[in-house]
Amino acid sequence: MNGILNINKPRGKTSFSIVATVKRLTGERRVGHAGTLDPEAEGVLPICLGQGTRVVEFLVDTTKAYRAQIELGVATDTYDSSGQITQQGDPSEVTHRQLKSALTSFCGLIQQTPPMYSAVKHQGKRLYELARAGIKVERRSRPAKIYHLELIDWQPPVVTIEVVCGKGTYIRCLAHDLGQILGCGANLKNLIRLRCGPFDIKDTVSLTQLEDASRHGYWQYFVHPIDIVLLDWAAIIVNDETGRLIKNGRPLTLEGSVSGREIDYSRVYSVAGSSFENRCRVYNLDGCFLGVLRFNPESRQWQPEKVLV
Repeated sequence: MNGILNINKPRGKTSFSIVATVKRLTGERRVGHAGTLDPEAEGVLPICLGQGTRVVEFLVDTTKAYRAQIELGVATDTYDSSGQITQQGDPSEVTHRQLKSALTSFCGLIQQTPPMYSAVKHQGKRLYELARAGIKVERRSRPAKIYHLELIDWQPPVVTIEVVCGKGTYIRCLAHDLGQILGCGANLKNLIRLRCGPFDIKDTVSLTQLEDASRHGYWQYFVHPIDIVLLDWAAIIVNDETGRLIKNGRPLTLEGSVSGREIDYSRVYSVAGSSFENRCRVYNLDGCFLGVLRFNPESRQWQPEKVLV
């Protein structure tokens, strides 16, 4: 079975343990998740099966949406409620205007320093491994993109926000940094991932549902097609001869002109999508997804990048 499961990860489970559970329930050997969720977080966790693992990198690159509850007045070493307290302050004087102003400062392109309790590697070791050994190291800040941040509720000392962000954004860091700006400390009390790319929490499958479906032999009905991740890309349909060339990894010179790219109508039957960028998805005449082509501007050819067997 090749495709993607939209799993609702429960709180207290690691992303790795969800992968292991899906392997056991489905019998699939090639299984991977698309974007780690912290053990204390819950919500959307796409699990790719079989050749679905070929598009993990594209799914990781998509935007994510979260609902977060942030507790003001207490900072921890893990930046969430599971850690040891490192700072306490009085949030009672924080006004609604101050809170809104502080949250606005996180919109757009920002810099974040990964927490010590994270999976980022330092000299071959995960930071959380070093942290558990009592070792603290300097971490480089890295860019993160916040597309949208909205204050949903303010019930002192708990702030509820919704965030739409790019890959590599730490909501725990956002909570910690908010506390530093306000001067009272803060930690992430609760986190739910509402969306990851095309996958929404309203359409998730719980582990209990998956277990029941596996027991009764219909778990495959929860599997989404691989190309759901790429539906906003341009698409081409090719004949059988061109399909064989693609499967053999042969670069293609597609002649003609569609949205600034060369298209050969003797090889291509139709083009869908608003424009070509540097990649497109390709199908055969039966509608089967063949893979991903990447445009090489130097050779002016389309190189098969991901080919599905």
